[in-house]
Amino acid sequence: MATIWVLGDGQLGAMMKHAGQPLGLHVIPVDIMEPSDERLPLATTDVITAEREQWPQSPLSLQLSEHPHFINGAVFARLADRFTQKSLLDSIEIATAPWQLVDDNVSASTLHQQFGDRVLLKRRTGGYDGKGQHWLDSSQSTDIPNDWRQHSIAEQAIPFDEEVSLVGVRQADGQCQFYPLMLNLHQDGILMATLAPLARLQPLQAQAEAMLSRIMDSLDYVGVMAMECFRLGDNLLVNELAPRVHNSCHWTQMGCHINQFELHLRAVAQLAIPALTVKCPVAMVNLIGVDYDPRWLTLANAELYWYGKDVRPGRKVGHLNLNASDPEQLQQSLTTLKSWLPSQYQAPLSWMSENCQK
Repeated sequence: MATIWVLGDGQLGAMMKHAGQPLGLHVIPVDIMEPSDERLPLATTDVITAEREQWPQSPLSLQLSEHPHFINGAVFARLADRFTQKSLLDSIEIATAPWQLVDDNVSASTLHQQFGDRVLLKRRTGGYDGKGQHWLDSSQSTDIPNDWRQHSIAEQAIPFDEEVSLVGVRQADGQCQFYPLMLNLHQDGILMATLAPLARLQPLQAQAEAMLSRIMDSLDYVGVMAMECFRLGDNLLVNELAPRVHNSCHWTQMGCHINQFELHLRAVAQLAIPALTVKCPVAMVNLIGVDYDPRWLTLANAELYWYGKDVRPGRKVGHLNLNASDPEQLQQSLTTLKSWLPSQYQAPLSWMSENCQK
C-alpha cells in the first residue's frame, strides 16, 4: 500500500498513525511548523493528507502540498479562511449566523444596526480554542480595532440552545456516512466535553446529514469532515467547518468499531468502509492545561489518551473517554473526577452528569 504523509505531527497526526497500523498503512506525520529545506522521499503513488487547515510555507510544506495526490488540496485554504468558508455556505444555501466582511467602510454602529447589541468579530484565519475573537458591545461603546479591518468577519450573536457537531466521511465515489450527532460543551471557547450518542438528538440527525452531505459534495471532498452547529429549537445553524478529524469525535476511539482516524485513512486510501456501528455511548473529557495524573488509570470505565505535550494553560494535553453504558458507574467516575480535576472542571463535569441522563 502507498505511504500516507500527514501535514502536521500534533496529536491528530499521531492518532492517525496509530490507527493506520492495524490496516497495514504506513502513516508518517511531518512537522511542517518549523522552516526546513528537507526533502522527503515521496513516491508518485503516495497520498498526502493534513491534520490542520493552515501551515507555514517552506520547501518541505510545498513539497507535500503540491504533490499530485494531496487529497482535498484546494479545500484547506478555502475553509481555513472564514470569509471564503462563509461565502461557500451562503452559495449552497446552508444556514449559518448572519455575517459580513469587516472592511474599511464598516463601522461598529452599522454592525450593531445590522446584527444587534452584541457582535462577534472573528479573525479570518488562525483563530481557534477561543482565540482570534473580539466582541463589540453597544452598551460599552466598543469599536473595531484597526488591525481587524480586512482581516475579520462580523457575526450576529446567536442565542443558541446547545452546541452540537456532526462528523462524516465522503468516499471518492461520493458515498457518505456519518456518526451520530454529538453534544458539546465549550468553556472560554475551548471544547471541554462531548457526549455521544444521545437519543434526544436523533430527530436532528437527518437534517445535519443533509447539510454536511451538501457541503462535502460541493467541494468534491474525500475523507472525514466536521461540522460544528448551533441548535435553535429544531433547527441547526453551521458555526464552523473543519476539513479533518476533529476533537469532538475522539469519543469514537472507544464508542465505534471504526474510529474517526481509521475512517479518514480508509477514505483517502480508498479502502472499503462498512456501515458505521456504535459500540457504546461515551462521555469524552478534554484534559486542558492539567498535569498527568496516574489516578485516571484506576477508573474502570475510562480510556486515557495522553499527548505527551508540555503542559501550559489552555493547551489540550490529552482526553479521557468514559464508557457510559452503565449510568451508575459513569456517575461515580464523574464524581471522582470532580475531586481530582481543578476548579474549571466542576461545571463541565456537572454538565456531563446532567446531560448524559437526558
